[in-house]
Amino acid sequence: MDQLLGLAPILLMFVAMWFILIRPAKKRQQETQNMQGSLQRGDKVITIGGMHGIIDAIEDTAVTLKIADNVRVKFDRQAIGRIEKDNSI
Repeated sequence: MDQLLGLAPILLMFVAMWFILIRPAKKRQQETQNMQGSLQRGDKVITIGGMHGIIDAIEDTAVTLKIADNVRVKFDRQAIGRIEKDNSI
């Protein structure tokens, strides 16, 4: 019985670490996957590298961004960091 009580603080630390570190990371990952899955042509986005552009074409695993007149660049969907909220690029 004393051995079980000795393990209780260690188990409590693992549970606390799960709630503090792992659970929020999984939630952020799920939100990112949902955002990347809901991309549409015409969305203004920012890549994880900081490139701003408008989605011109969408494939299964890639998107083509228009970053300037007559300039289009192809990125993996996973490279899209976020959808831009305002209308200025």
